[in-house]
Amino acid sequence: MARPHNKLTNAELRAKPPGKYADGAGLWFHKRQDGGAQWFYRYTLFSRRHEMGLGAYPAVSLKTARLEADKWRAVVRSGKDAIKERERLERAAERNMHILRDVALDAFESRKAELKGDGKAGRWFSPLEIHVLPKLGKMPVSQIDQRDIRDTLAPIWHSKADTARKAMNRLSICMRHAAALGLDVDLQATEKAKALLGKQRHKAQNIPAMPWQDVPAFYQSLDGGSITELALRLLILTAVRSAPLRHLHLDQIDGDIWTIPAEAMKGRKDATSNYRVPLSSEAQEVIAQAKPFARDGFLFPGVRKGVISDMTMAKLMERRGLVERPHGFRSSFRDWVAETTNTPHDVAETALGHVTGGSVERSYRRTDFLERRRALMEHWGQALTRTDTGVFKFG
Repeated sequence: MARPHNKLTNAELRAKPPGKYADGAGLWFHKRQDGGAQWFYRYTLFSRRHEMGLGAYPAVSLKTARLEADKWRAVVRSGKDAIKERERLERAAERNMHILRDVALDAFESRKAELKGDGKAGRWFSPLEIHVLPKLGKMPVSQIDQRDIRDTLAPIWHSKADTARKAMNRLSICMRHAAALGLDVDLQATEKAKALLGKQRHKAQNIPAMPWQDVPAFYQSLDGGSITELALRLLILTAVRSAPLRHLHLDQIDGDIWTIPAEAMKGRKDATSNYRVPLSSEAQEVIAQAKPFARDGFLFPGVRKGVISDMTMAKLMERRGLVERPHGFRSSFRDWVAETTNTPHDVAETALGHVTGGSVERSYRRTDFLERRRALMEHWGQALTRTDTGVFKFG
């Protein structure tokens, strides 16, 4: 009596001439004229015959082919098309094989419009690039769990707490982005990792700032006329952040007004909300002294190309033995305003480029207090040059 299946043997497979040979129960062996051979599974579903390839021989052995045929035979018995089910499973596997680096880059691209300067400075992506992707970048995002995240960020969780927090935040965004792409990820993985890592011990430290009483003497010591000194003087006079000052373009200046594009202002994502900086008489004099150094329209060009670096002014202060940093002059200015003037809170905060009030309040309050800030900054310039040491009061 003929066997209903398992009809073939390994010896027969090697000796068979070209043709198609049944092993039974739908499993077939096809030997071609060129000597190659492959397996296929033949089944009938809904009155239609199908042939499903199971791989080439001898890479797929007789034993393996029988196991594969058994698997797909069970699928057919359940009423599913084996070929379509395999395609579905392959698509699902492919979706879940997206590696974290690719997902992170895609998440970054989708958020560029929300970031200052379209994220060109790299501050959004760098915590991932430096601290996460070297360890997890090649790992399928669907396989990343809280233990992987814990082990990755544990070395910096306490020693570089702020950086670790940013890296965790960016990774959480990437996981949500992966879920939006249809990938099977654990959206709670970052929160679970935080629980495993525990509360951070590191306390954030403020950037060292010079007492406002010492700023005039320091300002007046910047008398060498170099690009760095002129940039630092204008930074102190305007109380702006380093980035917009370093990238100051002559096209942005109109009389005694310097207009900083919204995308260059931290915290101002609305493309229509440019920030106007009133330039005091002293600030205008500094700009006039810097103009001969301008290159490609930039007031403070770098030595070889572009503009001066973020560290240029900081290094000058460091060489003078100071622990304070350029960004700290914003704090110095704010303390001076609070201690020597009766400037209203909203005017003082706007002078620093801060957004004040809720969204509803801002929708009704359209002013940027330009005229009041113009008077305040003029008095600040006079205080720095010690031509006016009296208390400034708004009328």
